[in-house]
Amino acid sequence: MTTTTDSLNNRTAPSNLAPEEFRVIGHSLVDSIADFLRGLPAAPTATSLLPDSLRSVLGQRAMPEDGTDIAPVIQEFSEKFFQHSTHNGSPRFFGYITSSAAPVGMLADLLAAAVNPNCGAWALSPIATEIENETIRWLSKFMGLSGEWDGVLVSGGNMANMVGFSAARTAKAGWNLRENGLTADDAKRLVVYTSKETHTWVNKAADLGGLGTSAVRWIPTDDQLRMRMDLLEKSIAADLAAGLAPFMVIGTAGTVGTGAIDPLPAIAKICKKYDLWFHVDGAYGAPAVALDDATDDLKGLRLADSIAIDPHKWLYSPLEAGCILTRHPSALRDAFGFKPHYYQFDDNEGQEVKNYFEYGPQNSRGFRALKIWLAFQQAGASGYRTMIGDDIALAHRLYETIDDYETLERGTVSLSITTFRYVPLDLRASAADPAVLEYINGLNERIVTAVRLSGEAFVSNAFIGERFMLRACIVNFRTALNDVETLPCLVTRIGDELDAKNRPSKLRPSNARE
Repeated sequence: MTTTTDSLNNRTAPSNLAPEEFRVIGHSLVDSIADFLRGLPAAPTATSLLPDSLRSVLGQRAMPEDGTDIAPVIQEFSEKFFQHSTHNGSPRFFGYITSSAAPVGMLADLLAAAVNPNCGAWALSPIATEIENETIRWLSKFMGLSGEWDGVLVSGGNMANMVGFSAARTAKAGWNLRENGLTADDAKRLVVYTSKETHTWVNKAADLGGLGTSAVRWIPTDDQLRMRMDLLEKSIAADLAAGLAPFMVIGTAGTVGTGAIDPLPAIAKICKKYDLWFHVDGAYGAPAVALDDATDDLKGLRLADSIAIDPHKWLYSPLEAGCILTRHPSALRDAFGFKPHYYQFDDNEGQEVKNYFEYGPQNSRGFRALKIWLAFQQAGASGYRTMIGDDIALAHRLYETIDDYETLERGTVSLSITTFRYVPLDLRASAADPAVLEYINGLNERIVTAVRLSGEAFVSNAFIGERFMLRACIVNFRTALNDVETLPCLVTRIGDELDAKNRPSKLRPSNARE
């Protein structure tokens, strides 16, 4: 390949699109997306294809040596993408805490990508940085947090919680952890406390943070699946007596399994008593604190040192959008800030700016804040309160409706998560028998898969004690009452079919075995 001065002066780059060509392709794609959104309520909730079949649909391509007209490629892929995805935007998607993405967020991501700011430093993203600052202030105000809270937007709940974990570790270690590490002469073994229902991010944080997973004290829960305060304080006292260094308690505002809320005010008192960092995993449930009827336990998150919240869960932002907030403005910089000589981002004529690379593990950062900022302006705080309240009301209506079906058994309801299971009527009296329990658990596991493959709805599972439960989570502004009311009918029909097909003879009624 020969490069000449003329070719460099009149450069044609294969990755470029002329503005008019971009306009045509972009308009066509927006039309396709609008058609997809129009048809979403009636579309299957998930593809019925298994992995090998899906790979056949996609086909295998050699890496292209030469480029091609991209318009038909985008058109062909978009059709397959819409058809064969799991549609968490469907009003009958109840599977996970992945919300229906607000359309304004889709536009925000396109707009952000057009300028492509690197939100690691103010000089690289001046207006984007200021929008992120404002977004963090709005999130704090929405949840009623008093004082000077600060934070940073990250990819999601795992990362938000792990950033909070690192800030707590640095703040409460009792020695210069960043410089001397966990093996310093004056170091002690750090330990952390959380409920057995807390998400597995805690294991990741303990592992990546060098503590090891054995440093996590998984505190048992009560009959409402909330952390037991007596056992928490007993565990802290035992570790102190053993010469260990408790540094953090993690309370959960909406567990991933059942939406349980730990007794957060009581945790705050224990943390104050023992001078421990109080972190709340509110990735799912924190936005519900904005409701007028929020429980006292949920309001206790306002007492925390740090809170993780996921706008891409219950604020309906497209992925990715997580946030860590802390009442200690310097805590994140203390844990993550470095100023190497090759970062010259502070020459702003003495005016204070924020460089977000000092607030978390990322240096290069996308403009996540825009979709949250625009969505707040579209819906307003009152709009969010209405949508979140509706989701909760629908989950409670589902819980009530389950009682109308003699083969369904209610489990729990908290925030917008309802759990229940299918129990054949003739097995209900013996459901605690180990052999019967094993069969019912397996039957409900099959129901989860069959519901997903039907395309009519999407549920996941939770365990309550030894019972495998169907789990329906509603974080979707498209979901309506009729969507909720069809779910028990669907589960009952599929459960009847699977029970008739799969029940072992030893569990069938005697007249059915004759």
